[in-house]
Amino acid sequence: MNKIDTAAAAEQLIDDLTAVIEQLRSVVEQETALVHAGRLRDAAALGAGKATLAGRLAAGGEQIKANARFFLQTAPARCVAFNKAQEAFRAVLQRNMIVLATAHAVSEGIVRRLSGDLARKSAPQVYGASGRTAAPSARHGQPLALSRVS
Repeated sequence: MNKIDTAAAAEQLIDDLTAVIEQLRSVVEQETALVHAGRLRDAAALGAGKATLAGRLAAGGEQIKANARFFLQTAPARCVAFNKAQEAFRAVLQRNMIVLATAHAVSEGIVRRLSGDLARKSAPQVYGASGRTAAPSARHGQPLALSRVS
């Protein structure tokens, strides 16, 4: 990690990180739109680029933390702009997390329902002591296997 000791270097680092945040925000917005539209494969394809940008942001963030006092003294206006970019990015991340959580819950519900349906179909149809059909035991169900090949 380099020590930042000139105002020009501080301003350049802040400008670079602000640009990275904007690029990452754009990728996350794309991912959110794709997941919301059900295009999960297309959304997954954005993962590598998103990881690269997040790594650059994390490394630059460490530099800013290590030199925070100097940055605030030499480039206060750019620090304010950087904080605004971070806040906008947090809002985009919050929406992204909601969409991803919803997609996860929906897919989990589909898999659980499918598993239950398969267990009921594979269980023998017998009557219990009460005269009603016996429900299949969850412990004796067959595992559900998925193939990702399409």
